[in-house]
Amino acid sequence: MSLLDLFKKKTPSDVAKDRLKLLLISDRANCSPDVMEMIKNDIIQVISKYMEIDADGLDIQITQTESEGNNGNVPALYANIPIKDMKHPSVS
Repeated sequence: MSLLDLFKKKTPSDVAKDRLKLLLISDRANCSPDVMEMIKNDIIQVISKYMEIDADGLDIQITQTESEGNNGNVPALYANIPIKDMKHPSVS
């Protein structure tokens, strides 16, 4: 995947293929939709301490990535978290 691929518009069929791939990967990683929802809620809770985020726009997926140690493909957690604003800590 090149950097330009990130900015390319996806067709509905591309989106459907991506969703199917993610479903298969999630199934292979033994991660149920309930577990994915718990992970999502935990991430929202932790990150919300430091920044204001768009929780409705949060996208968390399990994907496959190439291992650095020649172990083949391994599951990886991918999170796309829209940030609205940074929270500034109050100084006491």
